[in-house]
Amino acid sequence: MASRKIAFIVNPNAAMGTVEREWPRIRDLAKHRLGEFQAFLTAGPRHATTLTRRALQQGSEVVICVGGDGTLNEVVNGFMGEDGPLRPETMLGFIPRGTGCDFIKTIPLPKAPERALDIIKDFHARHIDLGRISYRDRHGNPSLRYFHNVTSFGLGGEVDDRVNRTTKAFGGFVSFIWATLISILIYDKKRIHLKVDEGFSQTVVCWNVAVANGQYHGGGMWVAPEARVDDGMFHVTMIGDFTLPEVFWNLPRLYNGTLIQHEKVTTLVGKSIEASSEQRVLLDVDGEQPGQLPVTIDIVPGAVSLITPP
Repeated sequence: MASRKIAFIVNPNAAMGTVEREWPRIRDLAKHRLGEFQAFLTAGPRHATTLTRRALQQGSEVVICVGGDGTLNEVVNGFMGEDGPLRPETMLGFIPRGTGCDFIKTIPLPKAPERALDIIKDFHARHIDLGRISYRDRHGNPSLRYFHNVTSFGLGGEVDDRVNRTTKAFGGFVSFIWATLISILIYDKKRIHLKVDEGFSQTVVCWNVAVANGQYHGGGMWVAPEARVDDGMFHVTMIGDFTLPEVFWNLPRLYNGTLIQHEKVTTLVGKSIEASSEQRVLLDVDGEQPGQLPVTIDIVPGAVSLITPP
């Protein structure tokens, strides 16, 4: 049995509410593999961040998230303060039970709770980078948060906004592809000033800009095939001035990882990104839509110790 102090942060509403039904079985499996632990169930948006900080304050050495990418994002934000990790020695475990779970396409973590717990009980961890983003929230107020996977702005924010206002009953892929198709038809390309480190500073007309720590977002879009969660760099993919027919013609390439080879797609690598626009440009932060441009995004290398397979 584990001797570490462990806390579970559980989102009962994840995966369209199935986690609430699954939790008693996951809890019993966890007790068998890990011994005693605390469990905190979320009651609404951003509650996982509050519960994670409470667990850290109470001395938890391992915090295990049960939910999807949105819940994991909230837990990650509970690990972090404005200046960096609150307790760098604390490990993060993840039992993926969300609708999309794009992050585990980059970090190969199993969705089956039994297999996920078998990995967690070995406490083999690797440090992963996070992105720190300063932006304007929906009310125009300055805000700061972290992301573990991908932040994008442009079409991605519009898709998030649509997905979060409609049902996910048909699963992550169908929900995102439907929202993407509808958003493409009504979306207007944006004029964005983008700066990446000191080497790139241009005003561009584009559909979307993805600032990637992980490789996938949006229910399986392979937006940054070369991204690594521990290389200390963002991989930036800018989908440029496509015509509407070109967008639909190239949509399959967004899912098979070859879109970055298109002449109207620009890829960049950097540690600091700034973006602004005179237009309303919505954000997508790990599948959530928290606000809009302007943004400043910085890499935080090795910020979190994530339990992974050896």
